[in-house]
Formats: sequence, structure tokens, C-alpha cells
Amino acid sequence: MGFPFFWMLLSSFKPNSELFSWPPKILPSSITFEHYVHSISTFKFGRYFLNSVIVAVLSMLINVFFCSLAGYAFACLEFPYKKLFFILILATMIIPVQITLIPTFLLVKNLPLCGGNDIFGRGGTGLLNTHIGLAIPHIMTAFGVFMMRQFYSQFPKELLEVARIDGARESVIFFKVFLPLSKPGLSALAIFTFTETWNDFLWPLVITRTDKMRTIQLGLEIFKGRFVNDWGPLMAATVISSVPIIVIFLLFQRQFISMNLTSGIK
Repeated sequence: MGFPFFWMLLSSFKPNSELFSWPPKILPSSITFEHYVHSISTFKFGRYFLNSVIVAVLSMLINVFFCSLAGYAFACLEFPYKKLFFILILATMIIPVQITLIPTFLLVKNLPLCGGNDIFGRGGTGLLNTHIGLAIPHIMTAFGVFMMRQFYSQFPKELLEVARIDGARESVIFFKVFLPLSKPGLSALAIFTFTETWNDFLWPLVITRTDKMRTIQLGLEIFKGRFVNDWGPLMAATVISSVPIIVIFLLFQRQFISMNLTSGIK
């Protein structure tokens, strides 16, 4: 499974003369960094990279926060029609992204008092061509709610009852008891959200109007021509675009450890 990635990595260091030589060479005869220099200095690749980092981190933080709150509510609180609301949220997962594209676009464009819009959402551009607008589809996901709800459902009921007997409010129970014990679930959701946002191509293509706001997935299209692709810089740029995902995974993988949920229960 890792062979395509290693082939891309090795190709990024090969001279142009060896990219499509026959018989193919796995290892480059001489290592060159010209493709990396070319990809970084081409157009606004650095700006695209920065935009993707801002949008992915913003989406990750907001999605983790709201999904953990919703997951706690569905797992630990009782309120009318709880099962119905949860089923409705799950049902949204079967709706294709393409169907929600136009409603989401209109929502972002006509958001009141944003981007020159009046109180009725008219007259301006809303959150189009902004970092927040790029993050909107990823800041609250049904998958995240489902994941955190299942995660909190595994917590022993005694933990919740002990905290309530001690007189703790629900906000205190969530932020001081459940949230510190949620690192494995939060870390997994953070990785999924960051990866999904980072690899998103369709939504940034729809709402960005200028090169200044384009993300790295759109930036990779620079190296693709109508008839000929610039494969060397494309391989180098793709390797660079893979680095943040690897960093995020390495950063959060330490949290995938077993936890002691019975601590504090006598």
C-alpha cells in the first residue's frame, strides 16, 4: 500500500530525464532538489499551503469542540426526542456532498451582516472567499457527533452519578471529568477532520474567487496542463502537501492508549 507514496517520493528527487526512462529506475542515479525549488517558487504555492493550514486547523478545533459537546449530550443527558434527533443527524450522512453544495453555498453567501450583507443577507458576498467560509462545511459533522456519542457511551455510568451526587453541574462534569478522559476519541476525530479538510477539493473550488484564497489541493492543479503535466514539480508539491497530515498523525498518535475510566470511583 505504501509503494505509490514511496514512488512519488523517489520521483520527486529524480532528474527529468529519469522520470519516464525505460527500463524504469526505482532509485534516482543522482538526487536533485530542483523540483522542490520549482514547486515552492511557482505562483503562490506558499500562500496555498498557508491557507490550507489555517482552514484545516480551524475546522479541526471547532469540529472537535462542538462534536464532543453534542456527543456528551446524546450519551449522558436525557431530553425529549433524543433518539429521534440522533437518528435525524445520522440520516444526513447518507446525503451526497454534491446535493448539499448549492444550499451550503447560498447559506454562506447570504449570511446576514457578513461580507457587506445587510440584516436580510443581501447586497454582499457573505463569507465567500474567506477562511471561515472555507471551513464552514467541516465545523460540525454528523460523523463526529456519532463518533463522540459512541465514545462517551462507553464511560461507566457510575462516573457520571458520582459527579452529580457531589453537586457538580453538567458543564463542570463535561469540562473537568469527561473531557480530560476523552483524549483518544478527540485525537482520532482531530485526525479525521484535519485530513478531510486538507484533502477537500470541491468546496474550495466553488467558493474561492481569487488566487489569494485558494488551498493547496487547488494549487496542485497548477502543474497539470491540458496536454502535458509537469510531473517532477507535481511530485515534489504533492510530497510537501502530505507532510502536514503525517505531522498531525504523529502528533496525536500518542493519545491512542488505553485509559482508566474507573479512576475516581470507589
